[in-house]
Amino acid sequence: MKRQVFSGAEDSMPTSRSKAKPKSNPTGPRIASVPIVVSDKQAAKRWYVDQLGMRLVDDQDHWVTVGGPGKGTVFHLCQASENFPKPIPLEPGPSGIVIALSGDFETACQQLKENGIAFSHDPEKAEWGWYATIRDPDGNEHHLAPEP
Repeated sequence: MKRQVFSGAEDSMPTSRSKAKPKSNPTGPRIASVPIVVSDKQAAKRWYVDQLGMRLVDDQDHWVTVGGPGKGTVFHLCQASENFPKPIPLEPGPSGIVIALSGDFETACQQLKENGIAFSHDPEKAEWGWYATIRDPDGNEHHLAPEP
């Protein structure tokens, strides 16, 4: 007789032979904040809010966050010199972050340029869709894409 180690394991655990898909959990974990290392969090706050158009979510001493409309993931603007026990280095270059723009993508990018946003890659339409890359004053590069 075969001993069953996990009750119901055959029904809930996908195997290489099964077509089972993982169950989604709408109350499961979500990404709350993403740190972005900056040299001056007040200057970064002005750039992300006044030029990029994000909203200021929180501004309390060390904790400065910006985000999009409504609830969702926020960027925590981490001032490098405030890290304890020693400052952390700036991390210029690609951040891996994708910021979704609503409305017409080309028009939204043009508005960002008029707001003084530096583009390290101008808007371009690839076979899979539109994209662009912007650079904040500390050299952090974020990708832009149309809102899905």
